[in-house]
Amino acid sequence: MIKVILSGICGHMGAAICKVAQERDDFQIVAGVDINESTDKGFPVFADFTELAVKGDVIVDFSHPSVLAGLLDYAVKTGTPAVLATTGYSEEQEKMVDEAAKQVPIFRATNFSIGVNLLAQLATICARVLGDQFDIEIVEAHHNQKLDAPSGTAKTLAKAVEAGLSYEPEYVYERESRREKRHSHEIGMHSIRGGTIVGEHEIIFAGRDEIVTISHSARSKEVFAVGALNAAAFIIKQEPGRYSMPDMIG
Repeated sequence: MIKVILSGICGHMGAAICKVAQERDDFQIVAGVDINESTDKGFPVFADFTELAVKGDVIVDFSHPSVLAGLLDYAVKTGTPAVLATTGYSEEQEKMVDEAAKQVPIFRATNFSIGVNLLAQLATICARVLGDQFDIEIVEAHHNQKLDAPSGTAKTLAKAVEAGLSYEPEYVYERESRREKRHSHEIGMHSIRGGTIVGEHEIIFAGRDEIVTISHSARSKEVFAVGALNAAAFIIKQEPGRYSMPDMIG
């Protein structure tokens, strides 16, 4: 039985992970960490990691970037592996993850769907074949409560596209202020926020008289919950280092 400390337990993804964990016999949520402390979870919930008084086998985090420093400090001090699923980290915070990973295993991903990670691999192939002659645009859509834009997944897909290009692209996030035609080495990034959209990602390769589109649609947050718990089972068996979805799925 893998004992999980769930950071961000009172959020929507926290609820999804609790539901999936209850349906499996290899996981047990033993504690939660959330600024909105709760007493009705059946296990203790602490306001932050400095108050955490329960030992677990792994931390799973779907919370907020502001939690990262305390989480990493706890993980390093206690030798607890961590799965980091929060998006919106700054470059400095990503460096903090790198430093912590020298001492404890850390699994970092912006999206835990197998389908999205397949999409990233296809994006690299498409960019390698089409990139010099096709314009590339990325469109993502999420629910109206999402804070960051573009999404972490859209940024990951953009990097996957870039890996297949023969040039270094320029990322363009809005065109209202650009009174000029589109340059061939741009990657357009577009964000939609509305309703309860779980997650939609589309990569458009637009060429002369033809368009190639690859996309992924998440219909439930449980897709990400399953992936995060699988990552938890994977990371507790690893040596210190930074890991991601390709390490787990090959």
